[in-house]
Amino acid sequence: MFKRISKYWWCQLLGWLAYFVVNIFFAYSFAGDVETSYVINLLLIMGCGLVATHVSRSILVRINWFQYSYEAQMLLFILLTVSSGVFIYVEYIIVGNFFRHSWQQKGFTDTKTVNYLLSMFLITAIWWLIYFVWHYIERSGNAQVDKLKLESTVKELELKTIKAQLNPHFIFNALNSIRALVDENPKRARTAITELSNILRSSMQVEKAETVSLENELNIVKDYLALETIRFEERLQVRYNIDQETLVLPIPPMMLQTLVENAIKHGISRTITGGMVIISSYVKNMQHEITVENTGQITEERSEHGFGLQSTRQRLSLLYSKKASFDIYNKNDETVEAKVIMPLF
Repeated sequence: MFKRISKYWWCQLLGWLAYFVVNIFFAYSFAGDVETSYVINLLLIMGCGLVATHVSRSILVRINWFQYSYEAQMLLFILLTVSSGVFIYVEYIIVGNFFRHSWQQKGFTDTKTVNYLLSMFLITAIWWLIYFVWHYIERSGNAQVDKLKLESTVKELELKTIKAQLNPHFIFNALNSIRALVDENPKRARTAITELSNILRSSMQVEKAETVSLENELNIVKDYLALETIRFEERLQVRYNIDQETLVLPIPPMMLQTLVENAIKHGISRTITGGMVIISSYVKNMQHEITVENTGQITEERSEHGFGLQSTRQRLSLLYSKKASFDIYNKNDETVEAKVIMPLF
């Protein structure tokens, strides 16, 4: 039964009950006794106050007051304070006269009218102040939650967009590699198609995931490198330095494959004698570090505007904010290193 009572009515009942208790306490403290007429008057004011504030609140809700400007809301606050105070006083006089003797009845031009009205204005000002502040805090909290939900949705959409761009980018490069083999060596071309099929199957399985294990990502990379080895033959050398404990750590899907593809496209393929690609994964200073080294040299234009590199930065930023970093630089005169650092937790 009590669960069906709304927060508003709980506040109404407890608020007016608190008003009653406080007045009784002070009356007893100063006078040492509380007359029955005083208690009846308090009950009348409580009942009239409950009706007046509820009616005013119903009108306020109907006009969608929260859509108004702050200036309009301040005017509403003053108007409600005065109108509710007058409403309570009028109710108190009219209803109370039904229970008073003829010589006890009160009028609207009583000598204490101003004092009564000021007292009612004080009560209603407190009531409306609590009401407005409550809703302001509640709406601020809801707005913050909505903002977080919106940011989460935007990040999710951005991640999906990046993935949708990333997969075709890789597919086109792989198809170009296969096209180069079709006339030269059909048997190897068929093998390359099988490798590509394995890569596409793996990429489709992780498309909906924000992260995958390093082990799963390495399987895709190995298939890709197997395909590229058919194309480059002895010009492509690959070495793995993988800490076995890092195989279960999560990383963004297709991120490592993108870095390896970038190393081959801009490094190995541009070197006549080919070169080496070294893939490393280890834990350092409570962070997961992944590096991809390749023979070649990087230009400033490539470091800033390459699609694969931009997507890597975006995905790390969306998933880990400032806790992750990505950098690519010339390690020495012959080698380029791409380094990704991600938090463990």
